[in-house]
Amino acid sequence: MERAAVFDVDGTLVDTNHLHVTAWWEAFRQAGHQVPMHAVHRAVGLPSTDLIAHLLGEDRDTGQDDGISAAHKALYGQYFDRLPALPDAGNLLRRLAADGWTVVLATSAGGAELSALRRAIDADDAITATASADDVDAGKPAPEPVQHALELAGVPAERAVFVGDTVWDMRAGSSAGVRCVGMLCGGIPRADLVDAGADAVYDDPAALLADLANGPFA
Repeated sequence: MERAAVFDVDGTLVDTNHLHVTAWWEAFRQAGHQVPMHAVHRAVGLPSTDLIAHLLGEDRDTGQDDGISAAHKALYGQYFDRLPALPDAGNLLRRLAADGWTVVLATSAGGAELSALRRAIDADDAITATASADDVDAGKPAPEPVQHALELAGVPAERAVFVGDTVWDMRAGSSAGVRCVGMLCGGIPRADLVDAGADAVYDDPAALLADLANGPFA
């Protein structure tokens, strides 16, 4: 039977979380909001509107949301030509594909941003499909992005592993019924990932690649 390896991208395969933090912090500042960077970091991984609501509250002036999101997009876009892949990210995807896994990306990125991320990973030959937040009604931590990735792969949840770096990833994967692997390279503590549903935790893609024979992909 087919098996699916579903991957988040930001903070999991590409070292972008702190770039997002800086861009969101500046976007909030331009809109007159002083949001601590540590709070922004904890929210990275949520869809834009959910991230803004999480940090500014449901009673905020929602008329600012589009402007804040646009500012973040413009600020983050300055990095598109130099996004750094995490160690062995591309090699990990290629090895899994060679071992018979169907590799699918599950990300909130789309358009030019997704293209920049895929260029950084440099493993398009190993990637079967991409499930974007644009394809579902609710982003992580809702299970829909992971469920859509499984539909694209044609694989049931019990035949899949989901790899991500945030508590939102772990909650989404757990709700979708897949085995979850957490990555510390996104900056979220191990205990938080485990509490959110991670069955295993690794430092980065290189560490997971080195343990493929013994870990969740064995």
